[in-house]
Amino acid sequence: MVLIRANITHAYIAERNQTVISEFIFSGFTDRRELQISLFILFLVVYIITLVGNLGMITLIKVDTKLNTPMYFFLSNLSFVDICYSSNVTPRLLANLVDYKAISFTGCLIQCYLFIALVLTESFILAAMAYDRYVAICNPLMYATKMSRRVCVWLMVAPSAYSFLDAMIQTIFTFRLTFCGSNIINHFYCADPPLLKLSCSKTHVKLTLMLLSASFNLISSLVVILISYLFILSTILKIQATEARYKAFSTCGSHLTAVIIFYGTLFIMYVRRPSSLSLEHGKIVSLFYVVVIPMLNPLIYSLRNKEVKSALKRFIKQKLVLY
Repeated sequence: MVLIRANITHAYIAERNQTVISEFIFSGFTDRRELQISLFILFLVVYIITLVGNLGMITLIKVDTKLNTPMYFFLSNLSFVDICYSSNVTPRLLANLVDYKAISFTGCLIQCYLFIALVLTESFILAAMAYDRYVAICNPLMYATKMSRRVCVWLMVAPSAYSFLDAMIQTIFTFRLTFCGSNIINHFYCADPPLLKLSCSKTHVKLTLMLLSASFNLISSLVVILISYLFILSTILKIQATEARYKAFSTCGSHLTAVIIFYGTLFIMYVRRPSSLSLEHGKIVSLFYVVVIPMLNPLIYSLRNKEVKSALKRFIKQKLVLY
């Protein structure tokens, strides 16, 4: 009886001593002031290029009637997601570099939620773009029917709704954990792996759920892309004319480049247990994804796409004539 009372008392005292965390502190990249200033300028420039490039792509697709096709419908949505994703993380990263490192518990929850939702949404947009190329090249006579406006909207709305629902489930499981002791996140934004390191709860269920969700969603969308391109490759190899074959390949080149960069980075980030990849290494990989990739996508599609370059020239000429 004495032992039971002692255990109850000890548990009660331990519970009383736990500090409820109301905010988190980001460790960021470095405490060296000269490096912070240099990184701030670098990331600010990258963020401005990201906004200008993606907003420019959305505007160009909207105003040029020749770009009113399913392919560019998906591309404009990809640009919008890139803007949202970069804006979810980069402003906070810039604040960290000027010594504003705190984020509220609610703010961390929202950032984590949007991060997961937007990553999944982008992966499904890339899958939809691969399917669009498959229909255009392998079944061109049925393209107008299979890729009607209604179909394209559903290919955007349904996966996006699923992505935000999945993200909600993931976020709920993360923030139902108990956080006590240190509130310093060894990262520059709120993400699952460093948050799990701070939890004093059992994280087995959350960790398993995170790995299953990331693996299923990323692999399923990647399978759609791979199957689409297997059919595309088979069809292109049957084309006799060299010029027609090159044209078919060129329409897929930009998308393939974006897919390789996106999935290569994400598989390094997520399809491994957090313990097998150091958080410091994870920060570098995450930086490439959240800061660099949203900037690269509009550049990839503009520099490697003749239709976009032609539309940009028409837009510039039109503006010059008006002035």
